[in-house]
Amino acid sequence: MQAITVRDRDAGLAGLSLTDLPYPHAAENDVIVRVYAAGFTPGELDWPGTWADRAGRDRTPSVPGHELSGVVEELGFGTTGLSVGQRVFGLADWARDGSLAEYAAVEARNLAPLPADVDHTLAAALPISGLTAWQGLFDHGRLATGQTVLIHGVGGGVGSIAVQLAREVGARVIGTGRSADRDTARALGVDTFLDLQTEKVEDAGEVDVVFDVIGGDVLDRSAALVRAGGTLVTIVVPPKVRPKDGRAVFFVVEPDRARLTDLATRVRDGRLKPVVGAVRPLAEAPAAFAPTTHTPGKTIIRVAEDRTGASS
Repeated sequence: MQAITVRDRDAGLAGLSLTDLPYPHAAENDVIVRVYAAGFTPGELDWPGTWADRAGRDRTPSVPGHELSGVVEELGFGTTGLSVGQRVFGLADWARDGSLAEYAAVEARNLAPLPADVDHTLAAALPISGLTAWQGLFDHGRLATGQTVLIHGVGGGVGSIAVQLAREVGARVIGTGRSADRDTARALGVDTFLDLQTEKVEDAGEVDVVFDVIGGDVLDRSAALVRAGGTLVTIVVPPKVRPKDGRAVFFVVEPDRARLTDLATRVRDGRLKPVVGAVRPLAEAPAAFAPTTHTPGKTIIRVAEDRTGASS
């Protein structure tokens, strides 16, 4: 099969290449997924799991990408709950070969059934972004109706979904981003948009929840905006500056089949619309890791057309 691989950590993005690899092995409780669409996170090449397995052993050449949508091709021993030929989407394990390949071995529990009327491109934009947004806002941020949330990076995959989920529960949303994200933010229904290239994060005023996907100085300065009893949530690094009278939470997204199923239902019903930016073929995935222009939304890699005849 063909896959995008990395072999040399020091080479950075230049080390990404399209390679021929053996068809993957389905371990116990695994499925092999024929990948139709895949998502990735630009910072993956800095993650320890990209280079080593859970025992710390080098596992290069490794395949990046951890979001996928496709069809079950094969079941591993003991696998239950899914069937060959079933449309699925979900998360590939952090420390195993990922989704930027024609086939991927994935733990069955990390996948959810994909409704026939949700296309693979949209589904591939959901797993990390959708679960991160939900877990950040509600599991960790405890966002409730009537509260105000400051969401950084609303033009990105996580931020754009977080805006929609927050609005659905009746929260007031302040969003930040670049000037190019303003129209996207308006379309998503952000109540107030701050252009961090020209405006200060302090202009947001006090909020109940800060949801950060940017880190750095923006994260540090956001702590002071959290009102008493509120929460600062980030997915970047553990916060160095904490709210005076609130909580600070750093978390890594966790697989959740039930929540993935719920997110897919929201997409099917039109209540949630992932913002997909560029859609590129597998051969162009290395270039997609370092785009020359900023594109709102999530970049999706189209690995193959859906041979079942459903929309891809």
